[in-house]
Amino acid sequence: MEKSEQQLNMEAEAIEREKRQFVKMTQTPIPRLIISLGIPTTLNMMVTSLYNLADTYFVSGLGLQATGAVSVVLSLMSIIQAIGFTFGMGSGSLVSKLLGQRKQEKANEVSSSAFFIAAAVGALVTLFGLIFLEPLMHLLGAVDEAGIEISTLDYAKEYSKYILFAAPFMCMSFVLNNLLRAQGKALLSMVGLVTGAVVNVALDPILIYGFDMGMAGAAIATCTSQLISFAILLLMFLSGKSIIRIRLKSVALKAAVYGDIIATGFPSFIRQILASLCTVMLNWAIQPYVGGMAALGVVQKVFMLAFSMSLGIGQGYQPVLGYNYGAGRFDRVKKGYLFTLTFSTILMALFAGVCAIFAPQIMQSFLTGEDAALAGEIGVLSLRFQCACMPLLPVNFMAGITYQTVGSKAIAALLSASRQGLFYIPAVLILPKVMGLLGVQSVQAVSDLCSFLFALPFTFIFLNGLKKQMVVEREEQETLEIQETKNEEV
Repeated sequence: MEKSEQQLNMEAEAIEREKRQFVKMTQTPIPRLIISLGIPTTLNMMVTSLYNLADTYFVSGLGLQATGAVSVVLSLMSIIQAIGFTFGMGSGSLVSKLLGQRKQEKANEVSSSAFFIAAAVGALVTLFGLIFLEPLMHLLGAVDEAGIEISTLDYAKEYSKYILFAAPFMCMSFVLNNLLRAQGKALLSMVGLVTGAVVNVALDPILIYGFDMGMAGAAIATCTSQLISFAILLLMFLSGKSIIRIRLKSVALKAAVYGDIIATGFPSFIRQILASLCTVMLNWAIQPYVGGMAALGVVQKVFMLAFSMSLGIGQGYQPVLGYNYGAGRFDRVKKGYLFTLTFSTILMALFAGVCAIFAPQIMQSFLTGEDAALAGEIGVLSLRFQCACMPLLPVNFMAGITYQTVGSKAIAALLSASRQGLFYIPAVLILPKVMGLLGVQSVQAVSDLCSFLFALPFTFIFLNGLKKQMVVEREEQETLEIQETKNEEV
């Protein structure tokens, strides 16, 4: 069947857009390109962290138990994020390389498959989460305090019901967001996330206090913002603003495609699921200390804001890495790596300095109630410990996302597991027993220092490998030029 003139024109336009994007990603000066992609992704991540902080701030008016419940639900959201990031980062890493290799149809297949499988797995999380809600909350660290009218467990259950309802949409949003960034359209992804965040922050005080809905109001605000973000991100694909097309007919029927997506995204799964496990273990460790769960919940939210800055810059670098590695531009890969690492380290150092100086004021803003002063003391020292090691974070994260994108799945998984798995879990099991409360407060800082030292050798190995590939590339180019010269002489 012959194609209509309109179909031919649409295909020609799509090919032209893909060509322009390829030229942009492989020829634009590295600093300008990474900053242009990194700023929207950083704002994305920071806005997400900021509205999590806003949730905590507005919920704090309900008491320390409500603030502690937000920390418990953070673990649940990390599980949902782990699923979303697995399919999102897995498909995004593959798509950026495929676009660098000019394999458009294969990129469409990977994207469509990741989107629909994320929806299915998210729906399973909703189903089983609601069935086993109370045991799940206990497992995540929620406490049913005696003699308290509304316990941490009660608040956590109320909040989690709405978060579980939104789980499929959150998973699909992570995929859409990563696919937009993978093709160098970070600004479009920012529109959806920022709009959702603004809605969340606006609805929080209205629903919590204006309509006197309490914790349910905070949960409904979060759920509504997630649905709005999903709708906007999906519209970017349906309206043709994306190079990638998500279509049911493009969904792969071969298990190998899903295996490749999951294997590539597995480091992200490890990173997120370990983050959830570590939060749970920290909740268990801090339970004996009055106000401790609320205090460390606030510290975690501030820390997530800092980490989101490093993560955002790194995710702006990821499509640059994928395109240029796929196109064989190893000189640009090296420049991108070094620029991103330097830039994000400086940014983290500045943020850490501000947080360390104003730690008491930060804690006072989020903690209320009769034990707020005691909780604040716990939080201030914990936050300052973490600030001391914040500038070290980019080394480990950059190494992990780089090996993940270039296809070294085993090393990427090891690096992703190192910070939370190899170091945090042993630290949270040992330090509180040896040092008591001080051990609990220093767990994250010890983990970050160890993961920094662990990632350094892998950083040097990658950079040395790039150097060798650049030499081979240069020799091949020289051989080609010599051959062309001989052909001209003949």
